[in-house]
Amino acid sequence: MNAQIFFEFAINVLSMGSLYALIALGLVFVFGICKLINFAYGEFITVGAYVLYFLGVFTSLPWPLVFLIGILSSVAVGYLSELVAFRPFRGRSLDALLVTSFAVSVILQRLFQLGISPRSKAVPVPAFFNMNIELFGLTTPLRNLLIIAITVVLLLILTVIMKYTVLGVAMRGASENFVTARLMGVPANLVISVAFIISGFLAGVVAIFWTARTGSAEPLMGMSPLLIGFIAVVIGGMHSLPGAVVGGYVYALIANILSLTLPTSLLSFRDAVMFAIVIAFLVLKPEGLLRGNYQEERVG
Repeated sequence: MNAQIFFEFAINVLSMGSLYALIALGLVFVFGICKLINFAYGEFITVGAYVLYFLGVFTSLPWPLVFLIGILSSVAVGYLSELVAFRPFRGRSLDALLVTSFAVSVILQRLFQLGISPRSKAVPVPAFFNMNIELFGLTTPLRNLLIIAITVVLLLILTVIMKYTVLGVAMRGASENFVTARLMGVPANLVISVAFIISGFLAGVVAIFWTARTGSAEPLMGMSPLLIGFIAVVIGGMHSLPGAVVGGYVYALIANILSLTLPTSLLSFRDAVMFAIVIAFLVLKPEGLLRGNYQEERVG
């Protein structure tokens, strides 16, 4: 029985941590280059969720194609937000970029409420997502194993891109010192656009598994993953891609431990405890678990 409890705990932590790691990566890819906390990132996820809803309810497209279109929709909104909203303000202060990210978030939320519905919409998912399988004597939904496997594959692909491709090297150089990278010929618009595209891609993948867990899409659904991602990057390190991944898994570990150890009457205070832990990190280890490289500069 103890072994089964351990395996159940491990699978829960790994599946939740994988989802949270992807959310945190989506934030850090943009922050690493633009030094911008993109508060509209949650709406990238929401766009993907609504596309899954419309295609799943009103079409008979095969699920792989539905998932692909959902991911591409998040990629599109990520790229368009950078092109239309963020690029015109890049030469100004970081405060202007921060206000812009809030504005994009609010505008998209209002568009969802007025153009679709203020109420939540049930998002259909393929039957195999909810299929249970036996693993080490434990019954677990297949979607938990899928998110773990997909996260591992995506992390390997992103590692190869960042380490062994010209674009990846350019992005790493831009994240370490944007001004020097531009002086060496790195195209600023391309690097920043790719960062938003990757962020949108990760948001689209997150949308699939987030809606599979919650079963619905609604205008303000992006706030919860955005908050989780922010906490994860504070824990792992805002200036480090590996730190974002570590932060996602640490967040899931702490959340699961609190769920098991807190009395039932105090479970509603779990988020408050998580915020207390974040404050402790900000005070005691503000650079996070993995420091990464950081230069105080403005992207222009």
